[in-house]
Amino acid sequence: MVLGFAAAVTVAVLAKSEMKPILAWVAAWRGAASVPFILFYAFAALVLLPDSLLTIAAGAIFGLAKGLLLVSIGSMLGAAAAFFLGRSFARDWVRRRTERWPKFRALDRAISRHGFWVVFLTRLSPIIPYGLLNYTYGITTVRVRDYLLASWIGMLPASLLYVYAGTAAATLAAVISGRAPMARDDDVLLWLGLVATIAVIGLLTYFARRELARELRS
Repeated sequence: MVLGFAAAVTVAVLAKSEMKPILAWVAAWRGAASVPFILFYAFAALVLLPDSLLTIAAGAIFGLAKGLLLVSIGSMLGAAAAFFLGRSFARDWVRRRTERWPKFRALDRAISRHGFWVVFLTRLSPIIPYGLLNYTYGITTVRVRDYLLASWIGMLPASLLYVYAGTAAATLAAVISGRAPMARDDDVLLWLGLVATIAVIGLLTYFARRELARELRS
């Protein structure tokens, strides 16, 4: 089972080069591509592919509101699947990976005291890569309800930032190519909103990192 799991990860890494044509297909068929995009996003999270490109692409292809909705659903499906794999079939694999990580025991102790709060903080300020973090929680004592709710809330700010960036980039590209008029009021508000989002999320990340360090020391 562990060998099969490792093989799946290897296949996913090799398939990383195929992400561009997949996104091109999604862009061409955006009206019917919502569900395939969600499933691909969840798969990418499950097999530890970087999700930032997909999140930015969601904003560029679907726009801010719909892009954020699709990313939120896809990321939660991937996070839930990885969590339950980490709690069952992939438990030994995850345990071997975390044994080499000195902060795991501190994280596990902190979760045993404040499960929801610690998961929320690590989503705002990850201390290990997002994909591996999903599996890691599977071998902790966190309750399923706390994990899912804290993950959903904690992942929203970063998802919003990347989707927002994708939407702004698509708008800029449209202006440069002449497909959209320059300096519309809506475009100005979009860029101001992006700057404000970066500032707010930067502050959230700073305070989350400080609070998480306190939790891990206690």
